[in-house]
Amino acid sequence: MDFVCAHAGRPAPALTRRDVARALLAVPSGVALVALPDLRREMLAAGNPLSRAFWESAKAVLSSIEAGQATVGDVQRWLESTGTEPILMTPSYFVWPEEDERGPVATEMYDRLVAHLEERVAAGEIDPDALVTGDREARRAYEELQEQWLGTPLPDGRVPGFAVSDEQDEELFNAWDEEEAFALSELQRIMAELPKQPETPVEELEAAAARLRVLLALPGYPSNVLRACAGFEDRPLPDDDTELWLSVAAGIAGPISDLSEGGDVLEEFVDLEGELSQEDTVLANLCAIQHADWLAGVAALARMGPGVLASPERMARLIAESEDIDVDEHAEDDLDTTESLFASVVTLWGYLGVVDEDDVLTPLGWWGLPKALERAWSPPAE
Repeated sequence: MDFVCAHAGRPAPALTRRDVARALLAVPSGVALVALPDLRREMLAAGNPLSRAFWESAKAVLSSIEAGQATVGDVQRWLESTGTEPILMTPSYFVWPEEDERGPVATEMYDRLVAHLEERVAAGEIDPDALVTGDREARRAYEELQEQWLGTPLPDGRVPGFAVSDEQDEELFNAWDEEEAFALSELQRIMAELPKQPETPVEELEAAAARLRVLLALPGYPSNVLRACAGFEDRPLPDDDTELWLSVAAGIAGPISDLSEGGDVLEEFVDLEGELSQEDTVLANLCAIQHADWLAGVAALARMGPGVLASPERMARLIAESEDIDVDEHAEDDLDTTESLFASVVTLWGYLGVVDEDDVLTPLGWWGLPKALERAWSPPAE
């Protein structure tokens, strides 16, 4: 009892089913099973007996854990059936962060919801015994109650669900910015250490830019993807050849926008059994490549110079063998995944003249790829 009270931060008469369940799960299942009868008697003596259904469910779950039969989902569902544990993922797909990953806002909102659920249990609006015995109507009402709370503004105007999501988004963006800044600094260090700096291949750049202007004026793939990558869907092409080429090359490493919506885009999006279009597949592949993989691949090409093979398979190998990034031993399926992602990249590089028809790095690619990455990872000008 002392452990449960300390774990919950409450005296025995105020303990909830959730408090007891979380304490039981905080120790080895065998220890919890042995302690269960004594704990039940002590709770009864404290005037807080809980219910027979709860104690039977606790014994069943702990026995299942001890036997190695319980899944994480089984345990989570049991914890939620206490009536005051927030649902990990609601029917509308709101997901609470793991406890050790919650920021201040998520922690506050989680605690507020627990308190709200405790009030509803005390008011008789939640029946924990019905939840623990698997009553579907009780579960549905429990889910709806939480959905409603997550979408209802607090007195200070914040909507709990949005507040938690906004905090998670901010944390994600901050982590992304930090990763990007580190990758940029490493790229600049590597380029500064090259024994010979790439020179601008003026004639190749002018010819590539001319081809690119014609290509970007055409409908369909790959023009629509390249326009989206560079953010040219809603703005005119720059007059300067270098600016044009680097904008598109940088966009491949960091796409600026999605494809322009038109027709039945929404209908296609919600068709879960339908296949992605070629354009959507290519953009998805570009967005899935990590900063470290871009850094490792482009750094290797920069060191080796024009004439080196830059096929998707070769890029995957260069990344796996790179000493510029921390990587575990690449399994064959990891190499296959990287090769698949870079298949889209190398194809687009071909339209820019980064590689030739044999996927060999050109002088233009040697000069332009590091500059394109630097542009993609640099903060936007104020």
